Amino acid sequence: MVEGTLSFIIAVLILVFILWVLGKSLRLLLKFALNSLVGFIMLLFFNFFGALFNVELPVNIVTSFITGVFGIAGIAILLILKYMFHVI
Repeated sequence: MVEGTLSFIIAVLILVFILWVLGKSLRLLLKFALNSLVGFIMLLFFNFFGALFNVELPVNIVTSFITGVFGIAGIAILLILKYMFHVI
């Protein structure tokens, strides 16, 4: 009886640990997706107003992610990469 109860408690603890690890990784994945979405929106606004000055940045998953993670500094990094180093 005690052995069965101990096995059950260990199984529950292992299950809780697995769910905790999956929850952490899922939250991290959702955070990256949300940051990429925000970066995409920022790039669209930048391209809309940048068209007045003939300054544009490509909108794709990489540039959206960089802009989402670094914000305005990410746009500055992308501008430097595009117009100084001709990378993008």
